[in-house]
Amino acid sequence: MGKGGGCVPSKKKRSSSAEDASRRRGSSTTLSNNPPIASEEDVREIPAATVNSTNTQSNLKLFIVFYSMYGHVEKLAKRLKKGVEGVEGVEAVLFRVPETLPADVLELMKVPPKDPEIPEVTAAELVEADGLLFGFPTRYGCMAAQMKAFFDSTGQLWKEQTLAGKPAGFFVSTGTQGGGQETTAWTAITQLAHHGMLFVPIGYTFGAGMFKMDSIRGGSPYGAGVYAGDGTREPSETELALAEHQGKYMAGVVKRLLSQA
Repeated sequence: MGKGGGCVPSKKKRSSSAEDASRRRGSSTTLSNNPPIASEEDVREIPAATVNSTNTQSNLKLFIVFYSMYGHVEKLAKRLKKGVEGVEGVEAVLFRVPETLPADVLELMKVPPKDPEIPEVTAAELVEADGLLFGFPTRYGCMAAQMKAFFDSTGQLWKEQTLAGKPAGFFVSTGTQGGGQETTAWTAITQLAHHGMLFVPIGYTFGAGMFKMDSIRGGSPYGAGVYAGDGTREPSETELALAEHQGKYMAGVVKRLLSQA
């Protein structure tokens, strides 16, 4: 190995042309569960990241992609949708990520059936969104395995940086007050960083509702949230109102970003 080994790009001629490599990439439609390592040539040919704009004659699309086992995250997702659609020119689309647990295990856990009107999302469909909101319950302060498995399936999008520049946010569910209302969101930011996406927190834009101390309330500056307790607690109106606010806030951010694109 020469001086500075591994730091200086090889000058050896590649066995195939850049045009051949480009054609091979363009013809591949399979999304890998294991993100491939981009070659030096791949990196050079990735275009500059831009926010993906849809046809200006149609509504902007904000995808709400979630995993919900007992329905708490799903209730937030539906209220987020209401908030998004309160903003003119933005359409909210609900998707759930695929379940990874077998049916017999779900039955033993007394998991209710999924809403058949909410379709499962594929990684390839994320490209069609102008903005994304991801929702998931916590598992030891991080996202549930079902959502992580879905992010793991986006390897081809990562390789091509297809999602770079897209705004995205999070909403969560935890069992207890110290169970990860904040950590579940901020540990998920790594997924966005690798894709080059723009994390959009809600901060304290909910106003006085962020400071209420008269009742138990999920949610944080990172995004909306709900406390599930032992699974029987329903989201409070304050938690649902925060979710609706996040949907409206995110829709406004998407509109502003795309108006400058």
